[in-house]
Formats: sequence, C-alpha cells, structure tokens
Amino acid sequence: MGQGTLLFRASLGAVLRAERMRQSMTLRDLSARARVSLGYISEIERGQKEASSELLAALCEALDLPLSAVLREVSDHVESQELAVLAVPALVVERDRGAATGDVVASAA
Repeated sequence: MGQGTLLFRASLGAVLRAERMRQSMTLRDLSARARVSLGYISEIERGQKEASSELLAALCEALDLPLSAVLREVSDHVESQELAVLAVPALVVERDRGAATGDVVASAA
C-alpha cells in the first residue's frame, strides 16, 4: 500500500473525528445515526480501515456535512502533510551546505 493511500486514510479519519467531536457527538451517536458499527467508525477515525463511498456518504449525512466539504478538508490536510515531508529534505540540504561552507543556516528542525 502506497504512502499516499495511508496519508489519505489517516487524514480522512482525522477530519471525521474532529467534526464528530466539534459537534459533541459520541461514536455511539454517530454509529446510530449513520447505521454503521461503532467499531468500524473507530477504525476509520484511526486510519486503520478504508471507507467506501457509500459509507463515507452515510457518515457525512449523519454529521450533516456535504461530502464535498469533507473531501476538501481532507485534501487540504493531505497537501499540508505532503508539503511538510517535501520541506524536510530541502532543510537538510541547506543545513549541510552551510556546514560545508562554514555559513550559518537557519534550520526549522
């Protein structure tokens, strides 16, 4: 399984959990509203299980959220994680270049 798939799954779970908690809804409440097992929702929120489009639609409906809003937020979350990963090698190169030339280079680490 690729890193992108794991990143998407974890981001989706984080977004769904944050929205459920923002609404002060328990897993049991969401489970009853969406008619999805509590354990399965918990695994989705922890990024351990994939959510089918039908299941995701049921969760969005139970949370009274448009699917597009959830996917947009997940996309933003994935993008920020990708940018963070891409920035690390650039910082290491800059730090190493500064050490080789004797220059002091600021590091975000």
